[in-house]
Amino acid sequence: MTLAQTQGDRVGLGLAYAGAGMLLMSIMDTIVKWLSTGYPVSEILVFRNLFGLLPLLVALAMTGGVKTLRTSQPLLMCLRALFALGAGFMFFAALRTIPLADAFALAFTSPLFITALSVPVLAEKVGIHRWSAVILGFLGTLVILRPTGQTFDPAALLVIGAALCYAMVMLLTRKLAPGNTTLSMMIWTAVISLGISGAIAPFEWVAPSGADFTLLAIMGLIGSAGMFLIGQGYRYAPAAVIAPLDYSVLLWGVLFGWLLWQELPDQYVWIGAAVVATSGIYIVQRETRRTAA
Repeated sequence: MTLAQTQGDRVGLGLAYAGAGMLLMSIMDTIVKWLSTGYPVSEILVFRNLFGLLPLLVALAMTGGVKTLRTSQPLLMCLRALFALGAGFMFFAALRTIPLADAFALAFTSPLFITALSVPVLAEKVGIHRWSAVILGFLGTLVILRPTGQTFDPAALLVIGAALCYAMVMLLTRKLAPGNTTLSMMIWTAVISLGISGAIAPFEWVAPSGADFTLLAIMGLIGSAGMFLIGQGYRYAPAAVIAPLDYSVLLWGVLFGWLLWQELPDQYVWIGAAVVATSGIYIVQRETRRTAA
């Protein structure tokens, strides 16, 4: 095989990994929305982290054991876990009332927050092109939110908060990456999130039925599997190639929302999502070119 063919195969493999991961994460969020009216968010988070932790521990046992969890930056590890917990809590809480596709569209603001916050958090320089894309993206968010319209749902602000927290998770991941493995960061996050949600859940626990218990377990397992596959996607293909695929979750959100709740996003959600997605893709491609230069 030629070098070009080999590289093409790796990019194709990366796209396949990332696409499968996006689908699994969309299914996880769909299960959360399905169960959210009957169970408190803290309980859902317990199952998400408990069953999500199991495959991570298996991977840990196969790749060096507990010693690989040692870190010289425990405070940053804890801070990353707290932001991840905050993102999960707010997003899951919003899914109680927000249509699935609308929530996914609003979550597209995360790359915009990453760009804006990379200046104070990582001391990175952001040029006029990326700042323009950030501003355009937030204008698209206003189209989705329609803060002065009668259809505005205040719970949508929870999704924006979740996107902000997720952006901090990604920025702290960049900061921690040189001295810590992805697996160790995921396990730290899962253990801390499980501890905090587990301390809250007993006060509002609702005993799940057999079918719901199965769904909760599946939700946790595929959450970790989805994150792993997305990570593999970025390992095999450039971020600029994978980034457009991130927005496929909107299509899955439309499909699952229509099948299960007869939800269909209106024209404002489509228009705003297109603006936000275009801004996010431009930012990733601009960042990729800047890094390669």
